[in-house]
Amino acid sequence: MHADLIVERPEGLYCPPGDFHIDPWRPVDRAVITHAHADHARIGHGHYLAAEPGAGVLRARLGAIDLQALPYGEAIEHRGVRLSLHPAGHVLGSAQLRVEHRGRVWVASGDYFVAGDDPHDANPTCAPFEPVRCDCFITESTFGLPIYRWRPQREIFAAIDAWWAANAAAGRPSLLMGYSFGKAQRMLAGVDASIGPILVHGAVEPLNRAYREAGVALPATRLVSEVQDKAAFARALIVAPPSVAGSVWTRRFASVGDGSSDAFASGWMQLRGARRRRGVDRGFVLSDHADWPGLHRAIEATGCTRVIVTHGYEAVMVRRLAELGYEAGAFKTEYGDEVLDKDEPTTG
Repeated sequence: MHADLIVERPEGLYCPPGDFHIDPWRPVDRAVITHAHADHARIGHGHYLAAEPGAGVLRARLGAIDLQALPYGEAIEHRGVRLSLHPAGHVLGSAQLRVEHRGRVWVASGDYFVAGDDPHDANPTCAPFEPVRCDCFITESTFGLPIYRWRPQREIFAAIDAWWAANAAAGRPSLLMGYSFGKAQRMLAGVDASIGPILVHGAVEPLNRAYREAGVALPATRLVSEVQDKAAFARALIVAPPSVAGSVWTRRFASVGDGSSDAFASGWMQLRGARRRRGVDRGFVLSDHADWPGLHRAIEATGCTRVIVTHGYEAVMVRRLAELGYEAGAFKTEYGDEVLDKDEPTTG
C-alpha cells in the first residue's frame, strides 16, 4: 500500500516525497501557497511557490520574499513529484495544487468558489474554478452545511445598489464592510459605480492596485483619508474591512446628514442573527467560498474516490461524503475564514 502523498505535520500539510509544505502555518523551507489570505500565506518561509496571477498580492502582503510564480497549468518537477497550479475561483491568484507521484494524483484545493448556473454568478475578479481530475481531493468546508445555498449574485448586487442609491438620495454615507482582499474587490467590480463616488479604507487600496496591475477592471476609487470636505461622504459608497466597525475611523461619517448606514457582506449573513450580532443595518449574503451544492459539484467533478475535508464543518461533510460512497476523512488545520482582518488597522 502506498503512503499518502499529503499528510498532516505540526507545521501544516506536507508532501513527503516532494519535501514541501502546502499553506504551512509555521516557518518551513519550501512552501506552496494556494492564495494570499493571511491564514494561508504567512511570513517566514524560505522559498515560496504560488500562481503567477497572485504574485503581486503576495508581495504586497508579505514584502520581499523568495517567490517563484508559476502560470496556471504549467507543471514543474521537484524530487520526482510533478506539481501544477490550477484556478480556484476564490480570489486573485487563488489556486488548487495538483500533485502527481508514481501514477497517483492528489489535489489540495485551498479555498475555492464554484459559480452557479447563472453566468452572472461568476466572480469577475479572478479566474474561475477549474475541476482537476484526481484520486484524492482535499477540500475546504467553510460553508459545509446544507443551509448554505447562495442566491444569484445579480440579486445580491441589485440589493446593494438599491441600498446605496436610497442612502445617496437621502444624503447618507453608505459604509459597506467586507474583507479587504478579495471581497472588497468583488464588491467594487459588482456595484453600479454611477450611483455616486466610491471611497476606500487604506487597507483596501493597495489590494485594488494589485488587482488593477493584474488586469482586473475596477471602478475609480479614492482613499477616505484624502477627503477633506465631509460633504463628499454624503452620496459615497465607502468600502472598508470589518475591523472598522465601531471604531474612531467611522465617526467622520456619523455627522454627515442624519448619519451613515452600514452593511456587511459575507456568507455568514445567511445565518439568522448574524447581522444582529454584527450590529449593522444591512447584511448581504456574498461569499468567495463554495456553498453546500458548490462543494459537492466540485468534488464530483474531480472524479476522485477519496476526499479529505479541512477547516469548516468537517464532521458533517465527512458523514455526507461517506453516505455518497466516498472514502472520506479530515485533516485538522489552522485555517479560518479570512482571519487576516483581525489584525488590520482601523486607520487609513
